Amino acid sequence: MNMTKRILVPIDGSPLSSKALEVALSDYPDADVTVLHVMDPIGSGFNIVEVMRPKFRDGAPPGSVSIEYWNEWYESARAKATKLFDKAQEIADEFDVTLRTETEFGEPKHVIVEYAEEHDTDRIVLGSHGRAGATRLVLGSVAETVTRRASMPVLVVK
Repeated sequence: MNMTKRILVPIDGSPLSSKALEVALSDYPDADVTVLHVMDPIGSGFNIVEVMRPKFRDGAPPGSVSIEYWNEWYESARAKATKLFDKAQEIADEFDVTLRTETEFGEPKHVIVEYAEEHDTDRIVLGSHGRAGATRLVLGSVAETVTRRASMPVLVVK
């Protein structure tokens, strides 16, 4: 008897995240599947050096980006998430499943584990490498960290 009731599938638009969703839907047909997209300002090209500089008296770091920049980034990231969720639901439609979708903000390798633990996830299914490509020989850094830190089973799809 399959006891897996809640599956978390992080998605980033990479072919392997789509494949991970297909595996989750086919291997766990009776589970509730949540697809999670993590909006990551650091991984999206924001310059961490700007964040780390000393602040002026008004609290703003020298060379910091404007609120307009952040608003534009946020709207763009939200639009990307909507497209990813639409594509994921198209895949799920082939399995006659309605997905739950969630968007979180932060560093994916930490947010995925935190989300899974906070939402009583039974299993995480994710691609071995995402959009950022292969940063490790065997696993991508996100997949490696999630596999090491998650308290629940993790299925890594290659």
